[in-house]
Amino acid sequence: MSNLPPLNTDTIWAILNEELDDAIVNQLVWHYLGYRYDEASQTWNLSEVVDDWAEKYPEPPDFIANRPPTVKLTRSIPKENKQLLKENLGFKGYKLGEFGPRQTRRATAANWLLNYLESH
Repeated sequence: MSNLPPLNTDTIWAILNEELDDAIVNQLVWHYLGYRYDEASQTWNLSEVVDDWAEKYPEPPDFIANRPPTVKLTRSIPKENKQLLKENLGFKGYKLGEFGPRQTRRATAANWLLNYLESH
């Protein structure tokens, strides 16, 4: 996961515009949640992961393919930052009929990452 793009607004837009592969989007969220893969032991190091995430997901979840971890991600964004994509980037959302659960989950990941960027 050392080849991740930098966390900046260009990367957030690349997520929203589907220019980054789903695997990279997941890896970005995992990284900023604190998940680290230990190549030597071939296990996930959870020492930097918040307890409730580490307990529920001892291995990082696929946020794009699965709804429950995305719901947890959404709930972890403070209320005042739920609209960061719209407020800070001017993201208008996806057009009706041109999006599905995958795009919605990518937008959630993008908003969570933007929240992380704003708060750190």
